[in-house]
Amino acid sequence: MLENIDLSLAIKHSEYEESMKILEIELGELQRKTRKLKIPIIFVFEDWHASGMGEDINRFILPLDSRGYDFHAMTFACCGDELKPFLLHFWTLIPVRGKIAIFDRSWYSRAIVKHFMTEKSKYKLEKCLGKINCFERQLSDDGYLILKFFLHISKKEQEDRFKKIQKKGIPLIIDEYEQKNETELDFIHEYNKYLPIVEKVLEKTDTPYAPWTIVEANDRNFATLKIITTATQAIETYIEHMTLTQGQQIIKYLDREISKPPELSTSVLDKIDMSQTISSKEYKKSKKLYQQKLETLQYELFRKKRSMIIVFEGWDAAGKGGDIHRLVKELNPRLYRVVPVGPPNDIEKVHHYLWRFCEKIHTAGYITIFDRSWYGRVLVERVERLCSEEEWKRAYREINEFENIITGTGAIILKFWLQIDKDTQLERFKSRQNDPKKSWKITDEDWRNRSKWKEYQIAVDEMLQKTSTFNAQWTIVESNNKRYSRIRILKTITETLEKELNVKSF
Repeated sequence: MLENIDLSLAIKHSEYEESMKILEIELGELQRKTRKLKIPIIFVFEDWHASGMGEDINRFILPLDSRGYDFHAMTFACCGDELKPFLLHFWTLIPVRGKIAIFDRSWYSRAIVKHFMTEKSKYKLEKCLGKINCFERQLSDDGYLILKFFLHISKKEQEDRFKKIQKKGIPLIIDEYEQKNETELDFIHEYNKYLPIVEKVLEKTDTPYAPWTIVEANDRNFATLKIITTATQAIETYIEHMTLTQGQQIIKYLDREISKPPELSTSVLDKIDMSQTISSKEYKKSKKLYQQKLETLQYELFRKKRSMIIVFEGWDAAGKGGDIHRLVKELNPRLYRVVPVGPPNDIEKVHHYLWRFCEKIHTAGYITIFDRSWYGRVLVERVERLCSEEEWKRAYREINEFENIITGTGAIILKFWLQIDKDTQLERFKSRQNDPKKSWKITDEDWRNRSKWKEYQIAVDEMLQKTSTFNAQWTIVESNNKRYSRIRILKTITETLEKELNVKSF
């Protein structure tokens, strides 16, 4: 691929200055238009070292309003980042709608460093690139414009520039990591060794929704001009498409896998045996046993640097709060976090819906408990029509990919659906309403949701079917009897930890 790039391309300085006068004005105008239209844009810059990317990025951002973009320079992963799936870090950096994010090196450099240079694993690198494609496609599907530039120079040009840089005393990498471990910086000097790796990355991740533009960067003026010209043309095309009326739209999202929901004559939830119960004596005995085991297992989880994510979903009044309370009763609060999830706030609404969950997931060794979760996309947002049909249908695949990113680093995901019947819910609603200490738990929204029981049941069925995967299965918990529900959950978590950590607590 790269060997066929013509690196002799150049432009006269006078032509460069004349073109830039026009392009700078156009780029500034386009930024204002995208802000008004709430279009989020991501620019990714990758390169060979000494390609002049820093100077090119600076020329690129000068015409922009600094209030309308965020600049992110990739540094080597800190300890906290290393203990999380690396893509979660970049999820937290995606821009709000109407803003631009500029990445001076990105998830690509991090992937190469993490999965090839350090671990020397081509298999892991390819697997990681697949996850990157999913990440970028999800953003593109949600309306993000993604433009990626790779600045290419020849080996000889790089060597000549290294000599000039060294004479000036400029560091090759502005990062304290350089002083800590110089042996892992061999990719700077080993051009031929890493050329096939770079080509593979470009080839595997050059997609219609996030294409690469190879920039011939031996001549710096030519490189700058190509970057800005490509950017302005792409933004203009995107704006033109976004401003077409619905009847004029030619391209329409189509996902053949999930375009038609299954015909559900009966619900899988109707087949659950809701008569399950447990005696008070057995409940107390089992609760004490499993809570003590979990107290021990959380330290083993921490020692082995495995993280656990526990998701609680269920009908209103199914007992999520009580189940979580019994789960954490004997745990060390320093090693777990409970994340209650409500409607998204104004900041969260202008991001991709998965954005707000990424930073909530704790680092390896900790337990993160979600009281409701990202499944709101295919439940309440679907039923209440808070998102389009296209968006919630697309979300099944997006959620599976999101969870695959998490489990891909050794994390454990457990998902519980707390099932109660309609009569039990009514009984609990009335009980809350008549109890001054619990009346705050019942709202008009709860009664309104109850009136849509059938719609929610259809949504739950489809969710359980399409998002129960090998690494992140759903456990349906019979919750008419609260004692039974609590013990079932405690037992499932305990047995899962013992199996995953290969230990017996006692």
